[in-house]
Amino acid sequence: MIALAGGVRLLLEALSVLTVLLGVIDALRRRAPWPRGDSPMPRLAAARLRFGHWLSLALEFQLGADIVATTSGPTSQNLVQLAVVAVIRTLLNVFLVRDLEAERRLLEARPWP
Repeated sequence: MIALAGGVRLLLEALSVLTVLLGVIDALRRRAPWPRGDSPMPRLAAARLRFGHWLSLALEFQLGADIVATTSGPTSQNLVQLAVVAVIRTLLNVFLVRDLEAERRLLEARPWP
């Protein structure tokens, strides 16, 4: 069971890294050159929003990896570490999603040239 948990943890951590890489590629693709005269801001904001969603997903994979790692060795110290890491990652995710939502509303409300 410990070996299985280690494998799942490694898989989740690899998925997290892959998710960030895919997010970078997606953001760069969306930020591709725009036609002359077109404002770059909508594309930049859209790329930032998409990348933020990828980062949020990567944080979820990392949290899952931490949970799996703790289940294979549930000592008091490991549980406290998991609680601290879970709170930090959850807060990061909450503030990231809140920031992305606010930027999305601004992007939709702003008249772009």
